[in-house]
Amino acid sequence: MKLRTSLTALITLLLAAGCGGGGGTTSAQPSAGAGLEKTRITVGSIPVVDTAPLQLGIAERLFADEGLDVKVQMLAGGAEAIPKLKKGSLDISFGNYVSFFGAASKKVLDLKVVADGFQSAPKTHVIMVPKDSPITSPADLKDRTIAVNTRRNIGTLLVRVAASAHGVELNEERDFVEFPFPDMESVLRAKKVDAAMVVEPFGTLISQSIGGKIIWDTSQGATADFPIAGYATTAEFAQKNPKTLAAFQRAMAKAQALAADRAKVVSIIPTYTTIQSPIAGSLAIGSFPTSVSASRLQRVADLMREYGLLENALDVGGLIVPTSG
Repeated sequence: MKLRTSLTALITLLLAAGCGGGGGTTSAQPSAGAGLEKTRITVGSIPVVDTAPLQLGIAERLFADEGLDVKVQMLAGGAEAIPKLKKGSLDISFGNYVSFFGAASKKVLDLKVVADGFQSAPKTHVIMVPKDSPITSPADLKDRTIAVNTRRNIGTLLVRVAASAHGVELNEERDFVEFPFPDMESVLRAKKVDAAMVVEPFGTLISQSIGGKIIWDTSQGATADFPIAGYATTAEFAQKNPKTLAAFQRAMAKAQALAADRAKVVSIIPTYTTIQSPIAGSLAIGSFPTSVSASRLQRVADLMREYGLLENALDVGGLIVPTSG
């Protein structure tokens, strides 16, 4: 049976549940936190597929086993993490690397990457058009209007790389318009835009609800298996809480490893989002790296520099908090 889920209603409920403090906590075992500088930490998250390992870590008591009591604070988007990290209302937060590296480069935030989070895979980040659109490839995006959730961010970077590979150079201000992900279905249906960069679950839902067509899967070429997002903190928090961060890193590595089992990811998604099991089972799901690789993340910074999203070269290695046993 064809699923006819209302995308806007689904995500509105999802974010309402998240902003209400959902996402759960994990209580530390009485003796597990001995020696940690801080046992109760607040972690920013987003109710999307990418953060399934964090929820698995809570459900499987991986953080509790390390002595950590984790409170999850749901965010409307990754950009919200930066000011909250800066003012200290979050200890650690999930967010996309373009936002994180941009903030670090501009010295908006003295940022440190704690753990890797999510890497793209086929159909996790796609360019879509209405079902009757004449656009068939990124080569047709010249002089078109493209919807993204935020300019000068991961979405525009992926689209610009795809277009450039097809001989089209796009401009951040001229060619892109901003719409929240929940609005992508309606703006495509009403043809307010010619194309949209969408991520899961939006790609699956738009395809099912209005017959939207994928004209390009960005997990190929220069952005194949692309590092999308991870977990970061401030340099100050890292300096003051090295044992706490080490405990978080150990738990996250185990949680990321658990997420290699697709069935576990599919089963946990409905517990922290309003995406129900039938839809969760049909989503495209990327990979969850178990360690932070400076060379892998450097790909993001180098592309940002190439496409003008960084004014100067950025050495990602200097932003990474080393792991310890």
